[in-house]
Amino acid sequence: MPGEKAGFIHLKQAIDIAGPVNRVLANIEKVLVGKRPQITMALIAYLAEGHILLEDVPGVAKTMLARAMARSVGGSFKRVQCTPDLLPTDITGVSVFNPKTVEFEFRPGPIFAHTLLSDEINRATPRTQAALLEAMAERKVTVDGQTYSLKPPFLVIATQNPVDHEGTFPLPEAQLDRFLIRLSLGYPSLEDEFRLLARLRKTHPIDELQPVISTADWLGLQEAVKEIHVDEKVRKYLLQIVHATREHEDLALGGSPRASLGLMRASQAMAAVQGRGFVTPDDVKRLVQPVLAHRIILRPESRLRKQTGAALLHELVSDIRVPQVAGQEGNDDFKD
Repeated sequence: MPGEKAGFIHLKQAIDIAGPVNRVLANIEKVLVGKRPQITMALIAYLAEGHILLEDVPGVAKTMLARAMARSVGGSFKRVQCTPDLLPTDITGVSVFNPKTVEFEFRPGPIFAHTLLSDEINRATPRTQAALLEAMAERKVTVDGQTYSLKPPFLVIATQNPVDHEGTFPLPEAQLDRFLIRLSLGYPSLEDEFRLLARLRKTHPIDELQPVISTADWLGLQEAVKEIHVDEKVRKYLLQIVHATREHEDLALGGSPRASLGLMRASQAMAAVQGRGFVTPDDVKRLVQPVLAHRIILRPESRLRKQTGAALLHELVSDIRVPQVAGQEGNDDFKD
């Protein structure tokens, strides 16, 4: 039957995606110990062409995750250490006068890498933070009236410390909305940290990490993810969750249409990583917190009542009926 043939094609594409992604995952695990769920979530964001916000305390390998992802996919990697005196041109690039040609020449900034790590992004001024907006949304950079396209795959990984607020500039809603997923790595367990110390006794594994896939092949995976089937019932379920955030009395700001699209793309990527050619409601439910939690804003009176965004999202998801999609049973291989 035509439907069965289409399903076979979708499943084959998902399996083709899962194999290379698992190789990248195993490669990154040579550097990060005991963080498989977080690494998987980061790769889901990368497959969905989204950007990642790593929010955690210092010293838990946020920078190392960014470097390992960039090395594993084989693209160029640049790092920007954000400080209050950082200028927008320090990120985007600047036009410099060449006395030999008597013309201005554009010198690209670090944003023209395949992977850009914006370390401690909330220490940069709002003006400098805004230099990333166009690049993150449109994959383009405009300098001196000239627009330059960024070479795909393009990924921004930003870090910030949620504990130290002195000398920082909180990210505005427009900036937060451009991050597909927000992650926290957390402290390792005693056993994982013991293994980590053994690995780092002489050299760091990141120094020897080699690419396991090319940027061209990763681009192919990103395109294949878009073909993962999303049933009409699952799309409606996804939209019911996002719309509920806009209507909840305790929320001053709910999820945007960009959030809806991001949740669908991330759900497709999650299904593909698990070797499935279709998205289940469980995929959507598992991604609600990392995709939506940083996009919603509680009302002041709700914060005074000790409400949290995570608790509200859990409540919203619990109140919405999960659709039954014929022939699409869930998969519990992925653990939060």
